[in-house]
Amino acid sequence: MGDIWLMRHGAYEGHRPGYHAPYEAPLTVEGSDQVRRSLPLPRNIVAIVTSPIPRAYQTATLIADLAGLPIVAVSSLLAEWRAPSIVLGHTVDTYPPAYRTWRARRLANPSLRCENGESLADLHNRASHCATFLRQTVQCHGSLLAVSHTVLLGVLTHLPEGPAAFITAAKTSWQFAERRLF
Repeated sequence: MGDIWLMRHGAYEGHRPGYHAPYEAPLTVEGSDQVRRSLPLPRNIVAIVTSPIPRAYQTATLIADLAGLPIVAVSSLLAEWRAPSIVLGHTVDTYPPAYRTWRARRLANPSLRCENGESLADLHNRASHCATFLRQTVQCHGSLLAVSHTVLLGVLTHLPEGPAAFITAAKTSWQFAERRLF
């Protein structure tokens, strides 16, 4: 069985701490430079899988082009935590009351959703399926690079914590274009 390397996408337009980026936020020139500096990849990586969200997909495409590797899957299992639309484009100081209430209650009830957002239980379940998907993809293709997003990567690497892995993930630093062995 091969290795699974996890990588956060490069910097994207509008990024700032505590910001919930819109889905379509693209990679910046700085983000592309970060991705270039992340090369070379470990020698045994033979394929790439990626989130469909533009900043991750653009990161994966750039790596694929520069390293001569195929993108073998684009999967929503690798997408970032689906924040409720009421917070997209917002930072901590401008979160609406409904979101603040959800944040206060989310650990006591991991299945609770804020409007159209993904609950902690939903995210943990998706991350569990993602881990299975990554292991199956390695069996088919060999060692791979999975390009995704901070919260999903954090939950993946803390699956045994259950839905509370979201809190650990939110506190875990993943630098832009950083790679870690899964």
